[in-house]
Amino acid sequence: MLELKYPVIVEGKYDKIRVSLVANAQIITTDGFGVFKKNEKAALFRTLAKKTPLIVLCDSDGAGTLIRSYLNSIISPDRLIHLYIPEIFGKEKRKKEPSKAGTLGVEGMERECLEKILAPYATDVKEMPGYDNPLSKMDLYNDGLSGGPDAAQKRDALAAIFGLPHGMSANALLAALRLVATYDEYKKAVRDNA
Repeated sequence: MLELKYPVIVEGKYDKIRVSLVANAQIITTDGFGVFKKNEKAALFRTLAKKTPLIVLCDSDGAGTLIRSYLNSIISPDRLIHLYIPEIFGKEKRKKEPSKAGTLGVEGMERECLEKILAPYATDVKEMPGYDNPLSKMDLYNDGLSGGPDAAQKRDALAAIFGLPHGMSANALLAALRLVATYDEYKKAVRDNA
């Protein structure tokens, strides 16, 4: 399993599942064209890009090109690492019909192919962003950010402090906070908002 230095942006949940079988990283979906309508998703990408470069791994078709172009318009292109899958004609197993372009997407790539594409961005675990941040799900629980009656509102308030979008799940907030805040910054924000 590759340990990636940077978060990876993919189009959909099946792409995310496929990449997670090859690499350990924060993998975020654009929800396909949903990224064009979701200001929260754009805000998340911009906030993460301030702290770390982002790998973009979209399908090699028209839709993937549009999504890449959009990401280039909302994030400084020098903060994006565009990786490309080969153009292989075929159909993903779960689909009844091939894609409009007739090619396989990220979800249809063989493991070895994805490993080869992502390997240059693999690192020792200790070099991964957020590795040394001890922030855990237990911290969020103890601070009332998960598992409690007002947890969603408290997560939204904390997310706003760090420039993250509202509506994040506890897991998504945890992953983002480990990249954008130190443990001490997190604890101070929780204390100041109590």
